[in-house]
Amino acid sequence: MREVSVLKGLGYLTSTLSVLLLGIVSLKAAEESPLLLACLLLGMTTSVAGMCLRWRSHRLEQHEKDRERESPAALPASPLRPFPDRN
Repeated sequence: MREVSVLKGLGYLTSTLSVLLLGIVSLKAAEESPLLLACLLLGMTTSVAGMCLRWRSHRLEQHEKDRERESPAALPASPLRPFPDRN
């Protein structure tokens, strides 16, 4: 399970790096127009922020699954036996 989490993290990191590299390449053309530059920077920022949110969401889900494995929730009482047996 940890391997999947590491791979997802590396995938998000790779995507972030590609956004930055593509932004650097586009920067020279976007510098000619303030609107294009603003759109480029805003697009890069929101893309990286979105990947960070997805990664954080994945980590939270993983922590919840780990907690459930460590201490499973108590099973609800059976309707036929509402009270636990006392020995």
